[in-house]
Amino acid sequence: MGKVAGLDSSSECTRIVVCDTDTGAVIRRGYAPHPVEKGPEVDPQAWLMSLGEAAGNGLLEGVQAIGVSAQQHGLVPLDAEGGVVRPALVGNDRRAQSAAADLTDSLGGRAAWAQAVGAVPQAAHPVTKLRWLARNEPANAARIAEVMQPHDWLAWQLLGRPARRTTDRGGASTTGFWSAAAEAYRPDLVELALGHQVRLPEVLPPWGTAGFTPEGLLISAGTGETMAAAFGLGVGVGDAVMSLGASGSVFGIHHEALADAEGTITSFADATGRHLPVVHTSNAVRVLRGAAEMLGTDLQGLSELALKSTPGAYGMVLLPYLEGEQTPHLPHTAGSLHGMRRESMKPEHLARAAVEGMLCGLADALDVLRGRGVAVNRVFLLGAAAELTAVQAVAPALFGVQVVVPQPAEYAALGAARQAAWALGAAHGTLPTAEPGGPSQPPQWPAAASQVFEPGEELPMGQAVRQQYAAVRDEAHPGAFAAPVPAQEAFVPEG
Repeated sequence: MGKVAGLDSSSECTRIVVCDTDTGAVIRRGYAPHPVEKGPEVDPQAWLMSLGEAAGNGLLEGVQAIGVSAQQHGLVPLDAEGGVVRPALVGNDRRAQSAAADLTDSLGGRAAWAQAVGAVPQAAHPVTKLRWLARNEPANAARIAEVMQPHDWLAWQLLGRPARRTTDRGGASTTGFWSAAAEAYRPDLVELALGHQVRLPEVLPPWGTAGFTPEGLLISAGTGETMAAAFGLGVGVGDAVMSLGASGSVFGIHHEALADAEGTITSFADATGRHLPVVHTSNAVRVLRGAAEMLGTDLQGLSELALKSTPGAYGMVLLPYLEGEQTPHLPHTAGSLHGMRRESMKPEHLARAAVEGMLCGLADALDVLRGRGVAVNRVFLLGAAAELTAVQAVAPALFGVQVVVPQPAEYAALGAARQAAWALGAAHGTLPTAEPGGPSQPPQWPAAASQVFEPGEELPMGQAVRQQYAAVRDEAHPGAFAAPVPAQEAFVPEG
């Protein structure tokens, strides 16, 4: 029995799991909070301090390999000697919104970016952060000689800062200057954003080895949190993963990179060699929280109220665009409540309309993926709101497929550990291959323990609710939810 570790450095804390190499069983766990971040900047040394605390008391004793997962969209700018030029830029830095618009125009618009890298610049993207630095901190920008993301930088530190710098295709696909379709960097976009070229990490295959620590521990390629969590969950083709945060996201597992001219789909790569086309919504649990506050209750109370109503919320439809919306593209709109009648104006019907409106908005995002050929046979629901009984009761009929709610676990850390086991097995030649001479297959660890909910007899009613929602949406916002245009059809480069 061997041991591997998965390390997840999120925006809030470091979690470490030590797992059995063969079975994936968790043997030990470690945890340490990060110092409280003040704004969208953080000293990367804080991540190392948290890592050291989480790994204390001999947690890594006997471990043969480590995988690193970390928050996505972070930018660690380094000088020619490998020193940090300034604190890392992390998260959705709202200061960079104008830089995103500026950068989009600089290449010729949204369709040009979608074709180039499968994503339109947003404030969160590292390429946008580079443009922001060039415009707002030109002295710092001029010193930047190379850039890393958080998981790249942490793996490099664990290895003792070797000459070789590495990343993985999942992390690279979130930068805005690596194309998941071409599996290659676009250094011209780095220069467009920053004004000069920089050194970029080598992109390793999913089973690749970044190197060995001075103590002899293998460090795998590492990846972003989304990719690690998908690998830890054990999802595959036919599965979609829906994350219920304040905003929402839906991604599927696909055999090719997808993009569209409006940037509705963001083309990420996953941690297995496949692709994660993602569709974002601006509104998810914030809709439920807002409705709960209106009704003087909390999320659990809202759920209980909603279950006292009936499908269709007595004719009321809530369009959940409280903060504008990405899908459909309605950045300046507001939410609206339709179909109010005297007999429908009761707390339980408003609660039901909120639950149905949130889930219908996410179902719209799901349909964007389906419309581009992504198979969706079941939907994994993640986030605290996935535990609400009303969400579990309503979602299967609205989505039209089986809904899976995994038990809470450290899925990103588990995915990082599974990647470490894959790299270790590939290095030792102990894992089976898909074909002679081909790459090794990942270790077959058990899928996440979950609750499963079927559409059942509620399916026809759920589809009627979707139809009612779509009719109201299209009347209120005509043409807003047109099918996305494939990027290759929408943009033809000159020359």
